[in-house]
Amino acid sequence: MALLNPENPFVATGMALGHWSRLLKMLGPSYYPDSLGKRGRPPIPLKRMLRMYFVRQWHALSDEALEDAIYDSQALRNFVGVDLAVESVPDATTLLKFRHMLEKQSLTQLIFEQINAHLAEKGMLMREGSIVDATIIAAPPSTKNRAKARDPEMHQAEKGNQWHFGMKAHIGVDADSGLVHSLTGTAANVADITESGNLLQGDETDVFGDAGYTGVAKRASFKESTVVWHVAEKRGKLKKMEAGRRKDLVVQRERVKAQIRSKVEHPFHVIKNLFRHRKVRYRGLLKNTAQLFTMFGLANLVLARRLKRPQCA
Repeated sequence: MALLNPENPFVATGMALGHWSRLLKMLGPSYYPDSLGKRGRPPIPLKRMLRMYFVRQWHALSDEALEDAIYDSQALRNFVGVDLAVESVPDATTLLKFRHMLEKQSLTQLIFEQINAHLAEKGMLMREGSIVDATIIAAPPSTKNRAKARDPEMHQAEKGNQWHFGMKAHIGVDADSGLVHSLTGTAANVADITESGNLLQGDETDVFGDAGYTGVAKRASFKESTVVWHVAEKRGKLKKMEAGRRKDLVVQRERVKAQIRSKVEHPFHVIKNLFRHRKVRYRGLLKNTAQLFTMFGLANLVLARRLKRPQCA
């Protein structure tokens, strides 16, 4: 299990998160609502359930596969905090119920916010500029299932002359650090520009976006805003320009924009390549968006360790 090397950012950030008393205190009232003063078997510690839940995201495991992996791996048992000599591993049903609790009470968004609050205290989240973008996460297009139909909350969209079926993750990223500060989940056919107002922190001076956000400054929600939008020019428009000094200056300006916007690709890389989250795992937008809040929060911890600023762990 290479990810369990103590020097690996997955484990190191997970251990740092596990010691955040503030996060445990925020989740505690929802996890232990009626246990005080009652007899019977005590609930599984919240810290253990959180670590299991995070391992599940890092390794792209199902509930059953995670239970088996913990039984098979001493490193995982040490990380989660299970001693088989005195106790058993929490079963898949227990983890399923824990995940449902997080989803129903929007607690994954709270996890995301608490991680960002921690990073902000470390000076890693600025508020002067943002980058907005979206990525498509595929959903099963097959109708060979019990309902004989596709997920009604997922839709298809065209990108790069290809059609994709699934959902979109829209994110707002800090232009300085590249850390995700806002997130929304929609069907894949929702235009990027429609979610732009939900991706800003509120006090930015500059926002960067690709050509999909063309015309965003003219929308009613931004008419009185002081935010300066830096949107990429469409390739077709650049190709039609006559060669000369003016075109060279425009191309140079677009190159600078692209260099700044490139930071928004880093969280997508962590989610899709390191966490291997390229397809939705559940039906419906609610469950999948709830999972994305956790995954982008954990991705922020991975990215934060790569910054040259003071480490978060």
